[in-house]
Amino acid sequence: PQFPCVDANERRGQRLQQRAREAAARQSSTSSSTLPNKLQSDLASLPPSPPSAAILQPVPTSASNPYAAFPCVDANELRAQRLRQLSSDQGPIIDRKDPIPSATSDDSGPEPSYTKVVSGYQTFHHPEPFQLDYGGELPCFDIAYESWGKLSPAKDNVILLHTGLSASSHAASTPANPAKGWWESFIGPGKPLDTDKFFIICTNVLGGCYGSTGPSSPHPLDPTGAAYATRFPILSIFDMVRAQFLLLDHLGIDRLYASVGSSMGGMQSIAAAHLEHDRVARVVSISGCARSAPASIALRYAQRSVLMSDPNWNRGFYYSPGSLPPHTGMKLARQIATFTYRSGPEWEQRFGRARRVAESGKASQDLASRRDQGEQELDPALCPDFLIETYLDHQGEQFCLKYDANSLIYISKAMDLFDMSDDALADLERRRARKHGHKVQGGEEPPHAATARLERPPRKRQHISTLSSPAAHAYVPALARGLSRLSDIPTLVLGVQSDILFPVEQQREIAECLRLNGNNQVRYYEIDAPHGHDSFLIDVANVGGAIRGFL
Repeated sequence: PQFPCVDANERRGQRLQQRAREAAARQSSTSSSTLPNKLQSDLASLPPSPPSAAILQPVPTSASNPYAAFPCVDANELRAQRLRQLSSDQGPIIDRKDPIPSATSDDSGPEPSYTKVVSGYQTFHHPEPFQLDYGGELPCFDIAYESWGKLSPAKDNVILLHTGLSASSHAASTPANPAKGWWESFIGPGKPLDTDKFFIICTNVLGGCYGSTGPSSPHPLDPTGAAYATRFPILSIFDMVRAQFLLLDHLGIDRLYASVGSSMGGMQSIAAAHLEHDRVARVVSISGCARSAPASIALRYAQRSVLMSDPNWNRGFYYSPGSLPPHTGMKLARQIATFTYRSGPEWEQRFGRARRVAESGKASQDLASRRDQGEQELDPALCPDFLIETYLDHQGEQFCLKYDANSLIYISKAMDLFDMSDDALADLERRRARKHGHKVQGGEEPPHAATARLERPPRKRQHISTLSSPAAHAYVPALARGLSRLSDIPTLVLGVQSDILFPVEQQREIAECLRLNGNNQVRYYEIDAPHGHDSFLIDVANVGGAIRGFL
């Protein structure tokens, strides 16, 4: 695979190394030319300098040198040493659950439950070639899935639950895997997704690393059995949804009671209704969007950039025994992601400007008790020092070995590419037809048919726009045309006012576009919660209450 962004980094590094060598040579020449001949010969006879590793030994911290120790850097190096030992002893790191135990979890506030899932799911195998939107093809694929509740005799109570970027199929505990799931509080008897009424299915998306085919899976056409790595083809959100509907076909399920998703899952729930209009009775889109905004694309690009800059990424080929995953890049990428998942007001309440304290060096989260007890803060340090820094460091450390780096790269790119505007859908249709020589599968209407839907007589009641952004009015008409297939599907749209990754304006756009299409079965709620984007994982009362009422 070609990676011009990585090539540019390497060329810059080579230029800098050359300049450094030239500068060192000039410095050496200048210094030696000013020395007497006798001194030059004495210097030449000295033994060579010690290796750089000896020079770079940590210097003890002292009052005059408070920044000599870097425990955050030491932690990265120690992790690398342990991974190197594990890899040489047991084979690829990615195949094992929790290769290095995580630090104690931060219980200072509500946190979602994510685990590395390696068992407890069922697998659907699709043995035939699967053509993808951007021209690639998978010879075959697997989809990991779990289910809760009982399927009705008519098979009319099925809810397909779509996940966020890094989630597994393990949304709630099961007999096969009793560990807490990422939506544990939402699924079960009497809960918003009531298992006394509904049969809920959740998959690990195509491109993932928790049982579904992704970059870490063995390439079926490689005689050595090596992983796809970056030979894996570019995916779209629509590709993920098509794979899910092939699973439903396999299970004999013709129609969904509801397509429910949050974050990236909110994109998938909309895509499902667009692709399979006659098979989706209801849509729930929580903290999602119908068109990835430039700001969200930029945030995900920053994550991919730091990950791909990790030398261990090795252009995606890090799965062989003896290789290390790009753990430092993954840690940094997760830190970037974490501050997009939460909100400033929450962190102000939770951490303020407090720093680590002297007694134990551990983070105390209660600011009032800190002052009351007269705890003394440690001297400033370059490594995590403020409690918000220690929180981000902890989140990165916990995540960096739980998820595959290439899966993050591919799936986040699929999120960036998602755009339900009619011109974007038409372009995707042309690409697919050109690459595969036929029309797009899955029932998409051509753009002229989508436009024709909007030519129905206008409703008698005047529509009043709720969008505040002037920029939105430039693309909303095209977005509305692209969403025309959802014009008669009851839809629940939820947004969170403190969300900076999927700003609430994006959920307003979905509701606005559906109403422009004449859909009078749209429910739209904005939640005033401090937890930002992660509210869909945490705020059971508001998010769960809205879902329960709608379903």
